[in-house]
Amino acid sequence: MLRALDIRDILIIDHLELNFQPGLNVLTGETGAGKSILLDSLGFVLGWRGRAELVRQGAKQGEVMAEFDLAPDHPAHAVLAEAGLPGGETLLLRRVNTAEGRKTAWVNDRRCSGEVLRALSETLLELHGQHDDRGLLNPRGHRAMLDEFANLADLLATVRERWTTASRARKAVEETRSALEAIRAEEEFLRHAVAELDALDPQPGEDAALDQRRREMQAAERIRGDIQRAHAILSDGAESALGDAQRWLEGVADQAESALDAPLAALGRAMIELGEAQDGVSRLLDGLEFNPGDLEDCEERLFAIRALARKHDVIADDLGDYADTLRQKLAAVDAGDQDLADREAALAQAEAAYNAAAEQLSAARRESAAALDGAVMAELAPLKMERAVFETLVSPAEPGPEGKDGVAFTVATNPGAPAGPLNKIASGGELSRFLLALKVCLRGETGNQTMIFDEIDRGVGGATADAVGRRLKALAEGGQVLVVTHSPQVAAQGAHHWRVQKQVVDGQTLSQVVPLDDAERVDELARMVSGDTITPEARAAAKALLAG
Repeated sequence: MLRALDIRDILIIDHLELNFQPGLNVLTGETGAGKSILLDSLGFVLGWRGRAELVRQGAKQGEVMAEFDLAPDHPAHAVLAEAGLPGGETLLLRRVNTAEGRKTAWVNDRRCSGEVLRALSETLLELHGQHDDRGLLNPRGHRAMLDEFANLADLLATVRERWTTASRARKAVEETRSALEAIRAEEEFLRHAVAELDALDPQPGEDAALDQRRREMQAAERIRGDIQRAHAILSDGAESALGDAQRWLEGVADQAESALDAPLAALGRAMIELGEAQDGVSRLLDGLEFNPGDLEDCEERLFAIRALARKHDVIADDLGDYADTLRQKLAAVDAGDQDLADREAALAQAEAAYNAAAEQLSAARRESAAALDGAVMAELAPLKMERAVFETLVSPAEPGPEGKDGVAFTVATNPGAPAGPLNKIASGGELSRFLLALKVCLRGETGNQTMIFDEIDRGVGGATADAVGRRLKALAEGGQVLVVTHSPQVAAQGAHHWRVQKQVVDGQTLSQVVPLDDAERVDELARMVSGDTITPEARAAAKALLAG
């Protein structure tokens, strides 16, 4: 609820403080007195786009502050939390406009953007007038209004939940199908690569082992000939020559009187060393023995492993793991059809559940549309529009989280006339009355909002204006309604009454807003009845209106 409005240096207002109350608050005054300036100021502090030049002539800046009371469940709390702004039972908005056009805003003494103000305004206030393009005249909001009228919140929540489930299932099917198509695109390569890797069956460490074996065999080819020649000399010539020398010396050793003992001993040791050399060389030759085809086989396998590693851009020791990865992809191809089928079945089930809930919601909307039409038509009769036809159209629409329906309010002002949107078919006065009838029927929908009606009674008078006033009063019960009016019948229904007036101070025209007591209300209503000259008859009429 709007509790207070403080305006400084805005247009022709120097300083104005207003304290509003629950119920029906009425603002009256002569044309041009400044009633629209109050709405401009309120729109300014709420972040609405309005006049470019608001600062009073000669002032450095203009400022507007608005104070709202918030119930614990007020939707403004969610906006504040999302914006990271402090909350509480009281919401204080302040916005400043410098003479140069720079605008600065605060929420509860914390700087904020105009976007945040506008988001808050959607929860705080509804403005309705003959040229209003918000609220009831915006077809995008008609479905939500019908749902609120019919108390379809639980069913709507079920539809939203099932839409979310179906959307997730649809995404899972799309992802599975996309992944399966991608794998299938390389299925031929996968099967060929796995077969090739399985045939070669490379093992970790095999590349290094083959390379070492290859080097050994290549080295053996280079040194084997020299070792064989050395082995032949050691085995035949050297052993025979040493043996002959040993026998010759032993035959004459006795005659040399021990002079050959040392040479013979050395020769014996040489024979032993020669035998060890022969054994070592022989063993080496045995080790260098290999089938010439072994080197070819070794090189062929080594080159095959390295070629596969280059082909798949992995190191040789990782070929086995890479083969396992390809096998898993192939397994995914083989299992993909079943997986896709399972997910498609889950999607079909989710869509069926969504469609069932959406159809139930559609049926409830159609039934509630008829009830809303009846309620509005009942309100139109006292407003002297008993011949008009109001109809809520529920038509098929693209499925979504809110169901599969489009909702639009249409009117025909006379029987047999074509129906159409509210703001295109109805005249100014008719539009105001349609708007009021709708608001009365939908009043539970905006219990947390302050509603402002700007000259909604224009073009009507007499009993019709009285009916408008009584409905505004009923609409304000348990809430708050502000109405700017030129109709004494409407003004008489107000619980609180202010008069907007001009006065000249030091050569400047300023606008003031004066709260009226009971006697002043009689005079103001009498002025509205008769004009500038207040007659006794006008005063009597005013008292009768207040008494009624």
